Amino acid sequence: MFDIQEELKKLPGSPGVYLMHDARDEIIYVGKAVSLKNRVRQYFQSSRNKGVKIEQMVTQIARFEYIVTDSELEALVLECNLIKEYRPKYNTMLKDDKSYPFIKVTVQEPFPRVLFARRMKKDKARYYGPYTSAGAVKDVIELVRKLYRVRSCSRVLPRDTGKERPCLYYHMKQCAAPCQGYISREDYREGIRKVLEFLNGNVKDTISELEEKMKNAAEDLRFEEAGEYRDLIQSIQKVGERQKVTSYGGEDKDVVAMAMQQDLEENGKEEKPEEQLREQDAVVQVFFIREGKLIGRDHFYLKTARGDSRGQILSSFLKQFYSGTPFIPKEVMLQEEIDDRAIIEEWLSSRRGQKVQIRVPKKGSKEKLVELAAENARMVLSKDKERLKREEGRTIGAVHEIEDWTGLKGIQRMEAYDISNISGFESVGSMVVYERGRPKRSDYRKFKIKWVQGPNDYASMEEVLTRRFSHETKGEHDSFSKLPDLILMDGGRGQVNIALKVLEKLGLEIPVCGMVKDDKHRTRGLYYQNEEIPIDTNTEGFKLITRIQDEAHRFAIEFHRSLRSREQVRSILDDIPGIGPARRKALMRYFKSLEAIRDASVEELKEADSMNEKSARQVYEFFHGNPR
Repeated sequence: MFDIQEELKKLPGSPGVYLMHDARDEIIYVGKAVSLKNRVRQYFQSSRNKGVKIEQMVTQIARFEYIVTDSELEALVLECNLIKEYRPKYNTMLKDDKSYPFIKVTVQEPFPRVLFARRMKKDKARYYGPYTSAGAVKDVIELVRKLYRVRSCSRVLPRDTGKERPCLYYHMKQCAAPCQGYISREDYREGIRKVLEFLNGNVKDTISELEEKMKNAAEDLRFEEAGEYRDLIQSIQKVGERQKVTSYGGEDKDVVAMAMQQDLEENGKEEKPEEQLREQDAVVQVFFIREGKLIGRDHFYLKTARGDSRGQILSSFLKQFYSGTPFIPKEVMLQEEIDDRAIIEEWLSSRRGQKVQIRVPKKGSKEKLVELAAENARMVLSKDKERLKREEGRTIGAVHEIEDWTGLKGIQRMEAYDISNISGFESVGSMVVYERGRPKRSDYRKFKIKWVQGPNDYASMEEVLTRRFSHETKGEHDSFSKLPDLILMDGGRGQVNIALKVLEKLGLEIPVCGMVKDDKHRTRGLYYQNEEIPIDTNTEGFKLITRIQDEAHRFAIEFHRSLRSREQVRSILDDIPGIGPARRKALMRYFKSLEAIRDASVEELKEADSMNEKSARQVYEFFHGNPR
């Protein structure tokens, strides 16, 4: 038994990271501390004004653990990694997980290439970006090919010169084919020099050169060629518009500002305590300024509690955002001060390898730019308010309706199961998972039925549930390590009783609902605790149940289709450890069918060619292993 008061006495005064666990042993909060002893104790001191969110969190803490670090900076880095790994309920969380592309020019190669790159590496190449749009990067690379006819292939030059025919880009006039020796190294490098100037924003010479070529082509009545030059000029101008020149000294900066949902609500409206506990949406807007040019902007949705201050939200955003982006600017401009500014500056500086400053402009053009970012954030949040409200209704609101119908509380995770047959032979099972009303596809699982012969849905479902709930998890990140708050069965009384039988056998208590269907195979109600609960088909809860039911069915159908395409008769044998292609073929030649293999004894299995005692026993145990 974890005694919180006793464990508090053992806390060291060192810097580190602490993790709060609830009664289900899920991590609900991760924080860092200069002194673990002082920081963690504060949560359990009744005299402190902790705010509504923290007070609610403390009531759910069943135990805590901590990791000691050598410095506060190390604690910050570890905190960022753990928040990203566990996504705790009470931490302010980024809803987006974006990465920004670069244009990479391999100047270290004899014949450099222009490539699309997702991250910067220390490989002596030259990188441009990051850009906010992968599409924009591809457009620029395509334009560079048309203008300067540089390569992007993986051939090693000059070693591979003349070994293969020129590629399609040569015939499209988008590559000078250095792989064939059609251009000298000096002339090719001159083209690369122009590429670098172009990517640096120096496009006037290129436009002038193209305009001259367009004029000459038109005078010689080569109108098609003149049209191509015209299109190239327009493309350059379009790219130039994306890189609007600003007046910020040619440096790299990010401008970060935010808006919260409460900004859009009526001023002065006093919130009830239960409203303060609700999550709210926030939007952070980031303007990216690279070498004095505003190359783009992007916005990010966050999940926050109403008690969180702007400073707390911005601090959480900076740590999560810059732990995942490959490029750190020289300066970050914020709309408000943050408490841990100094340590975040130190962390960003260590990541960049140069001094990084966090500033809060108070006047002038920089202050106006921050306000512009904040206004953009408010506009995004206002525009999406109704969409977010509808999305919440489709997910969290729908789950609350299911709670009301069943009398259950705190439903977070729901699992649904379905069985499908392949032409009346070889059943398969599917498991789909929904958390907070949204599908969690990383936790979906497929089952090949091993213990049941023929198309017996009830027996197959019993096998699937037995294997799922008696599964020995490989770790806390295994999808079977979390038990559901509610099991949804694709059927009524019969399917529910199968699930209850399995749970009772394994000593588990998990609510089970059946999704009862009408004559047209449409859900009409829920079967729960020996009663059918009629549900309104116009509600979001009904729509969510229907989506879950359809998803379980779709996942099973797709699985058995994929198995059919891979010769299912042999695919189950593929899963038997130690049975390779030769033994699989020998088994099929000797027994003729999968049922005969399944029904054979160890001695009978040994009769097949190349089968010995060990391999025969492996086959037998695969089909007849104790289901517990």
